[in-house]
Amino acid sequence: MTQPPDTGMPRKGLLDRIAAAGDRLPDPTFIFLGCIAVIIAVSVIGAAAGWSAIAPATGNSITVESLLSEKNAARFFVDMPDTLTAFPPLGLVLVVMLGAAVAERSGLFSALMGAAVRGVPKSALTPLIFIIGLFSHHAADAAYVVLIPLSALVYAEAGRHPLAGVAIAYAGISGAFAGNVIPGQFDILMLGITEAAARLVDPNYVMNPLGNWWFTLAIGVLFTPIAWFVTDRVVEPRLGVWRGGGPVTPSPGADFGDLTPAQRRGLVRAGLAAAVIVALFAALTLWPGYTPLFDEAARGPQRMTPFYTALVAGFMLLFFVCGWAYGSAAGTVKAHRDTVAMMNDGLRDIAPYVVLVFFAAHFVAMFSWSNLGPVTAVHGAQVLRELGLPNPAVLSSLLLMTSGLDLVIGSASAKWSAMAPVVVPMLMLVDISPEMTTAAFRMGDSIFNIVTPLASNFPLALIMCQRWKPEFGVGSMISLMLPYSLSFMAGGIFLLLVWSGFELPVGPGAPASYSERLVLSAPAPGP
Repeated sequence: MTQPPDTGMPRKGLLDRIAAAGDRLPDPTFIFLGCIAVIIAVSVIGAAAGWSAIAPATGNSITVESLLSEKNAARFFVDMPDTLTAFPPLGLVLVVMLGAAVAERSGLFSALMGAAVRGVPKSALTPLIFIIGLFSHHAADAAYVVLIPLSALVYAEAGRHPLAGVAIAYAGISGAFAGNVIPGQFDILMLGITEAAARLVDPNYVMNPLGNWWFTLAIGVLFTPIAWFVTDRVVEPRLGVWRGGGPVTPSPGADFGDLTPAQRRGLVRAGLAAAVIVALFAALTLWPGYTPLFDEAARGPQRMTPFYTALVAGFMLLFFVCGWAYGSAAGTVKAHRDTVAMMNDGLRDIAPYVVLVFFAAHFVAMFSWSNLGPVTAVHGAQVLRELGLPNPAVLSSLLLMTSGLDLVIGSASAKWSAMAPVVVPMLMLVDISPEMTTAAFRMGDSIFNIVTPLASNFPLALIMCQRWKPEFGVGSMISLMLPYSLSFMAGGIFLLLVWSGFELPVGPGAPASYSERLVLSAPAPGP
């Protein structure tokens, strides 16, 4: 696609050079192939050199093993199917996507966003659209296709610059992607990867899908006034006064009229269905004498572990039942076969993810077989101890490193699959919990989503701007969104300093320190 000339807003030379370098990177699948080749070579060298470390928990010696040994070569070929299917995030994502596909394709997500934006008072456009963007993280690409053009139209109708509407919606959906107000499939994916990495140190480590909830909720609370200030005081004044007019060309999904009576009935039915699912899980957790989702034998927050683990099934049922209830009234689901077709389409859409997971799963597994992870973690933790860096500084460094990688590698799961086997065990050994480490990564991963042309939805947001201003180019888009990225980076570092400095819990039953997690996970004393 030929880019139109810029609007005159200065290009960021460094960002353009980074984007050009990122364009030359291979597909993430081949990045994992390269990583596998590297760890094979390093494992051979490490085994020959006798690299080893003493496990702090057991006092046993851990020695690097060659991935070309007979045992590991047999593992690679014989266990290939099991290596893929045992990769924790795969099953979690597939299960949740079965329900989310019905909710998205039935039109439930689009109707919810449309109804919410159309009801926004003009005086509160900015914060409420940003909050809707936060809630729309569960709607996948529907959030970009529906909320961004709709936000531009609402701003124009209010006499404000439509590009400011694009900016605040894009910032809420993508720039604050770490700020899940309600946990969903992305939490399950990221914490599933973390669990596999944490087991390099603690084989019995169990992660719950709410392990980052308090932190991600705080991101939404803090970033809303930040985004409000940046939009109204920095971004919109630079755009100038809006002179009126409509988009130059029709925007996909831009004709958002009021909800039809059928759609309104669908939303009512979806709300009732959601109440039923919530009541079901509450009963399974709290019903006297029958509590399959509550562990009476455990103590403290660990009693809720079955409930946390069951949330994967809970999200799937919630999305599926609500989507079907909405579609049956709105006319998008006429028979049960329609829901099956929607689930088929949803799984078809994530086929590229399954391909990536095949290579990511083998990278993680081979890293584990080689013992490079725990050996690197032990020695890396020792270096951190000798440097004497406080944990807030360590986590801030992880955030900054992740945000830099975000400019050239768009996939969060690809980055985390590669980084987690090293950084999670390393930080566990300096008393930082896997949940806290994951929160720092997620915060860093979302900061530059909105300014890198390598992000998968950057071109879509750019096209939305060009429909209102044809000469709007890549440099203009970067300049439009950069104030949000820099402000979110400052806010994210502040949150990390507060959270790790005061050792606040990252989520229910998920403390910031690993040692406290061990205490909470200890079995209840006998009689």
